[in-house]
Amino acid sequence: MSEFAYNYDERFLPLNRAEMEKRGWDRPDFVYVIGDAYVDHPSFGPAIISRTLEANGYKVAIISQPDWKNPESICEYGEPVLGFLVSGGNMDSMVNHYTVSKKRRNTDAFSPGGVMGRRPDYATVVYCNMIRRFYKDKPILIGGIEASLRRLAHYDYWSDRLKHSILIDSQADILMYGMGERSVVELADALKSGLKANQITFVEGTVYKTKDLSDVFDYIMLPSFDELKSDKLNYAKSFKIQYENTDHFASRKLVEKYADNLFVVQNIPQAPLSESEMDRTYALDYTRNYHPSYEPLGGVPAISEVKFSLVSNRGCFGGCSFCALTFHQGRTIQTRSHMSIIKEAEKMVWDPDFKGYIHDVGGPTANFRHPSCEKQLKNGVCKNKQCLFPKPCKNLYVDHSDYISLLRKLRDIPGVKKVFVRSGIRFDYVMADSDDTFFRELCKYHVSGQLKVAPEHISDNVLSKMGKPSNDVYRAFCDKYKRINEKLGLKQYLVPYLMSSHPGSTMKDAIMLAEYLRDLGYMPEQVQDFYPTPSTISTCMYYTGVDPRTMEKVYTPKSPHEKAMQRALIQYRNPSNYELVKEALLSEGREDLIGYDRRCLIRPGGKSDRTGSRAGKASAGRTFTGKSAGESLEVRIGVKSSNKSRSVVKNKADGAAASPKKKKTIRNIHNKKK
Repeated sequence: MSEFAYNYDERFLPLNRAEMEKRGWDRPDFVYVIGDAYVDHPSFGPAIISRTLEANGYKVAIISQPDWKNPESICEYGEPVLGFLVSGGNMDSMVNHYTVSKKRRNTDAFSPGGVMGRRPDYATVVYCNMIRRFYKDKPILIGGIEASLRRLAHYDYWSDRLKHSILIDSQADILMYGMGERSVVELADALKSGLKANQITFVEGTVYKTKDLSDVFDYIMLPSFDELKSDKLNYAKSFKIQYENTDHFASRKLVEKYADNLFVVQNIPQAPLSESEMDRTYALDYTRNYHPSYEPLGGVPAISEVKFSLVSNRGCFGGCSFCALTFHQGRTIQTRSHMSIIKEAEKMVWDPDFKGYIHDVGGPTANFRHPSCEKQLKNGVCKNKQCLFPKPCKNLYVDHSDYISLLRKLRDIPGVKKVFVRSGIRFDYVMADSDDTFFRELCKYHVSGQLKVAPEHISDNVLSKMGKPSNDVYRAFCDKYKRINEKLGLKQYLVPYLMSSHPGSTMKDAIMLAEYLRDLGYMPEQVQDFYPTPSTISTCMYYTGVDPRTMEKVYTPKSPHEKAMQRALIQYRNPSNYELVKEALLSEGREDLIGYDRRCLIRPGGKSDRTGSRAGKASAGRTFTGKSAGESLEVRIGVKSSNKSRSVVKNKADGAAASPKKKKTIRNIHNKKK
């Protein structure tokens, strides 16, 4: 093993030619080009796809983060037997690189040592074009979140324009959308049988290009790319059709026309995996760690959040407008068996780094462990109705008993001290359950001081555009959470995720949210501004100005200045936000919120933070945080508040009950600063 400058581990798939030759391979069946560091853990898409192919007898070699400035880096293994697989990574490369204000991020959790800059913008397109320079006729199959959400014409926030299907710009042959375990094996088998890439038009969960529609049946013709560019309303209409065809049981093929009589054809989604298929996927021979060559570079930061977490489900029938899960994983819940999850947990216990804490048991929504109703697995999800919005459907099956049983079994494993639920729960689903057993056990056993929930906003006007329950549902949840914790003798708090500048959010709504935070008495350290990512209803609203579900006009804050004002209102205590907050309040005639009264947000005439008191004791919420970008497609960026920062905010808040003499002293200090 002297040829390796690291502790070579033969359990990993080859990451370079030397490792491939160590296995005795002449060349691989597939070369898998990925935008992330190579992490062999089932929370990473490339690990699942590569291990699935391996389990079906195919040789897969990895090229991780090739140097796009040196095209020959794509030739590490020479020409593969069957073709190339390409994925931009666990996140869209543009979300990975840029904040919502389009500023370059400083770190990349999916790269060795967290170093930014190891992949290009629009990574999938760049990697495919590199391959085409050297291998003009070799099949290229693309997949992953970046390809999946850009499979048809889409609005690209970073260039602020409508873009082709990624199949067009990448020069790839076939696109796999969704999770892809079934489709990648079918594609591999078809290529192995001797079929050419342009002959493989029958695999569910794939998209392909053609100039001949004579063999395409039962399809919906979407507006052409030229029609989409000419009128944004055409894009809204097209998006609605796409949204209604994301379910395996009720979907039809979709066709989108481009120039030169070229058509992009989307086959229906692949069927949801059965429980046994899910079990098989997560029982593959993962090492559950990053490749050893990254150890000298500091490892791969993204592994820390998932190494001791358990995936129990896929899919989400929550239907939030800003979330792309409907387009990627679908609305039908797919679950693993208890036995499968427990076996994985028992393996964790023997890991030298395991300290007794399972960090999470969940998925897109932790407390979804079965389809929302009985008819889904036969007739599919409803095209024009949501399961939980605006109210829980009368056919909704509300039952936490299976999840409760699973959590109890995990708690009983020797060596497990605590089992957390951190991937988020759908609080309106909890409130719809007449049995409080789950709520009580959640508070008693699975919360560590703080429970993260996602009300997103408090204005019903905005919540209706988000596809979230009305604010009274969240308030009822807060009250119940408080009562249960008091009964259990626990002092635990809620951490609400909040979002500014979502379509539908006027300045009036933003001020309403600021007043809510004033009444709580706390300020979030970091705010999530709405981020228009591909293939979400909210992004469609942002681009077109209408809600594609109703075609009604939607007010959308777009100018950087207005977005900055809405964001500043959530952090109105921050002195650097003073002028923006003042401008926002004046623009809405809310001078009543500028002054020395305890209900005012800012003081008049100075660049200072509000030192007024809390209007009332917070019924919920102790600190505010954002969700890690890698946790879901909602793309929240943020960090936890420290105890120190919380105490500082608390002290500032408590100071408002000061005597007139104290207030005068504070004003003098502010005047001196001015």
